[in-house]
Order: sequence, then structure tokens, then C-alpha cells
Amino acid sequence: MRRLLHMVSTLLCALMAAGAASSMAAPGAARLNHLKGSSSPYLQRASQELVDWYPWGEEAFNRAKDLDRPILLNLGAEWCLCCSQMDRESYGQPELAKFINDQFVAVKVDFDSQPEIADRLQRAQAFMNLPVGLPLTAFLSPSGKLYFGGGYFPAKSQAGKPSLPEMMNGALHMFREQREVVEQAGFDVRKQEGTQLHE
Repeated sequence: MRRLLHMVSTLLCALMAAGAASSMAAPGAARLNHLKGSSSPYLQRASQELVDWYPWGEEAFNRAKDLDRPILLNLGAEWCLCCSQMDRESYGQPELAKFINDQFVAVKVDFDSQPEIADRLQRAQAFMNLPVGLPLTAFLSPSGKLYFGGGYFPAKSQAGKPSLPEMMNGALHMFREQREVVEQAGFDVRKQEGTQLHE
């Protein structure tokens, strides 16, 4: 199953990359974010991105609770071309990165080095009839309720596919205006089968 996902994701992203120009992040040294101490090559690669990424764990969820912000979660892999493309053209844009840092707590998860978390996130999105694959984009409440999400989102809408800014604005609206529904109907990805997920 994981090999099939790898093959499908690679094929789809190769086709997308052939039809769209890559947008590179603005040059200049970025400060290290909260992924700087990670042992995962994929997370380590993201440690200098403009988005202030946190690894999965209590620090991120506590930060979201303190700020009363939703969590923007990105699940990806080092071999996933679409993940790299989304990092460049969406998360690599200074304006989008600033918006994410101001409105969300951002969490990045490695599909390969954190398989239990990855599998549970994908099962949660499938349960809620949300797209499953890589990259996976999920929006969580500070309590860990997954309430909105999808897969790959470009910086600007294209071919009928919504953009990342559109998805983020939708997630923020739901979090602020429908908080009770989010908490009641969201899928708890931190506690499943009586266990607590940690990095």
C-alpha cells in the first residue's frame, strides 16, 4: 500500500511539474524554525523554510492552545515530488509564510520516519471523506480535532483546484465561526484506540 502510494504520488507530481512552472522562495538566509533538531532528513530540510514549522508533539499543541489558533499540518515525504513542489510554490512564498505564521501553528510530519502518525492522519481524512495522499494538508483544532483538509494545494488556484490561501481562509472561518461544530464533529487524531500520539 505504501509502495503504491509512493508510485502514484510520484507519477502525478511529475505530470504536474511538467505543466506548471516552479516558484522559488525569495533568496536570503532564513532563520531556523522548530525542526532544526530533527533526525528526519525531510524535516531537517524544512528547518530553514520561512514557515515556522513545529514537529508533531506537545509543544505545538500547547502553542496552539496558548494562542487559540488552529493547526496547519503538512504530511509529506522526501521522495514525494508534489511535496517538494508545494514547499517551493506555496510554503516558500514570503507572503503566504507570514500569513501562516500569524494565523496558525504549523506542524510538519514525515511520512517515512513517523509512519504511525502518518497512517492515523490518512485514516482520519478518509473517515471524513477528505482527500488522502501526499502531500496531505490538514487543519486541526488545538485539542487535536481534524476538521478540514485535503492534499496538494497550489499558491494560486489552477484548473479548478482551490489554492492554499483559499483553503486556509476556509479553515479559519470554520475555526472562528463554527468552533462548537469543529470540536464535536472533528476527528481526534491525538487519541485513537486509547493511545496518545507522540513524535
